[in-house]
Amino acid sequence: MPDANSLYGPLDPAPDAGWISAPPRMGFFTDTSVCIGCKACEVACKEWNGVPDSGFDLLGMSYDNTGALTANSWRHVAFIEQPRPAGHRTPPFAGDPTGPATSPASAAAGALTAPDTGTNPGLPPGQPEAAARMAAGPEFLGMPGAQPPGRATGPESRTDFRWLMMSDVCKHCTHAACLDVCPTGSLFRTEFGTVVVQEDICNGCGYCISACPYGVIDQRKGDGRAWKCTLCYDRIGAGMTPACAQACPTESIQYGPLDELRERAAKRVTALHERGVPEARLYGHDPTDGVGGDGAFFLLLDEPEVYGLPPDPVVTTRDLPKMWKRAGFAALAMAAAAVAAFVGGSS
Repeated sequence: MPDANSLYGPLDPAPDAGWISAPPRMGFFTDTSVCIGCKACEVACKEWNGVPDSGFDLLGMSYDNTGALTANSWRHVAFIEQPRPAGHRTPPFAGDPTGPATSPASAAAGALTAPDTGTNPGLPPGQPEAAARMAAGPEFLGMPGAQPPGRATGPESRTDFRWLMMSDVCKHCTHAACLDVCPTGSLFRTEFGTVVVQEDICNGCGYCISACPYGVIDQRKGDGRAWKCTLCYDRIGAGMTPACAQACPTESIQYGPLDELRERAAKRVTALHERGVPEARLYGHDPTDGVGGDGAFFLLLDEPEVYGLPPDPVVTTRDLPKMWKRAGFAALAMAAAAVAAFVGGSS
């Protein structure tokens, strides 16, 4: 285990912050593979926390009308449209009939190579096969399936377009640079390992905004103070589920002890790989990454950059001890040079 109060590496943040007999660390696991983009989490977050309304402008980004995490959007549902193959599928027209026409007479009439019958199906001359398919009448496509669309068909039947939807939120980092740089103590670590802003202490300096490796924290216009997700500190302190997770209809947002969520997420990734989704991966779950692991981590279906996430986030205060040490050596060297110059000049 690393030294106490370290700025990097695996760590249990609540005891490190001074909490005695802290409860298990709590967090979010967001499974984007079952997110339907309903934005119930955005609405629930605003209603419970009294976050001002936003997102009434069409941004031209699919159905995304909030754009990013801001002081007025503590949850942000992203819609990523991908015009690329989502799996193996049958080539176009591979299943069309290519044999002879079933009725030469009807085919000739449809292709306009027979005497006028008083109808014009709109086919150019010389296509008896297509005309024969029209003359065959309606085609029975089978009864509707009993399962949701895509559940029983498999990846080979998927189309060449897909939506990636993700409900983004503050990551509640193990090593939170925003907390490290706050000069007023407005940001503090809770007994659940989360990071919360006390708005009545915030002086609006903005240091936390530039320190966050994810670009989560934002200042509210006309207010100047910093705002972000609190992981519903008031609710979890009373034994309740955060509003966004409570409202999620598909359980894409899951709340609970972080260790249990990590085990559940690993099993989910394995299950998706077995079902033919090899691109499924976890993001922010690793306690050895650049921020010591996130308290809110995700299951993604593509590279992090596709979702607007940094591929390798690093806590921006990690190198502070080395920086101060080098600054101290530089100051000592300058002082020694000044003393030497003074002594040499007087002699």
